[in-house]
Amino acid sequence: MIKVVLYGPESTGKTTLARQLAAHYNTQWVPEFMRTYLEEKWDLKKELVAKEDLIPIAKGQLKLEKKASQLADNLLICDTNLLELKVYSEYYYNGYCPEEIKTEATKNNYSIYLLTYVDTPWEPDILRDRPNNREEMFRIFEAELKMQGFPFEILKGNKKERFNKAVGIIDQLLKSKSL
Repeated sequence: MIKVVLYGPESTGKTTLARQLAAHYNTQWVPEFMRTYLEEKWDLKKELVAKEDLIPIAKGQLKLEKKASQLADNLLICDTNLLELKVYSEYYYNGYCPEEIKTEATKNNYSIYLLTYVDTPWEPDILRDRPNNREEMFRIFEAELKMQGFPFEILKGNKKERFNKAVGIIDQLLKSKSL
């Protein structure tokens, strides 16, 4: 199965693009579990993410991905993955990330990472907190991919340009798989 992960800083259009690509290819997509988890936590307790949330978030993301993988035929679109959680954990907690997350995050289980650039408009919400650090975060995300040696392409431009580039990349993966 070809697994494509949208990866990058907050508010860079990952969810929008994941939905568009899944609709275009008539396949499953995996939403970002962390968003649902943290929105619920905020609604119930008015609390943001804490270290003790990392493992439940990771487990929830993996569970969603496994379920969607069972329903997808030959292509799965992932709104995020554990490598993103690893990056954010290390950034927000001074290098700390649970070993279980590091181990799982650094397995290369994806055909391609589509790294979303920060040239989209910032959309504030309760979970987003770094509108002025987007370029820095992009560089951190890119450096992680390079350090891991994972295949990636950078998506820039407006929604249509990003979508068209992503479709071109995925079409090539599908074509090479069928050969």
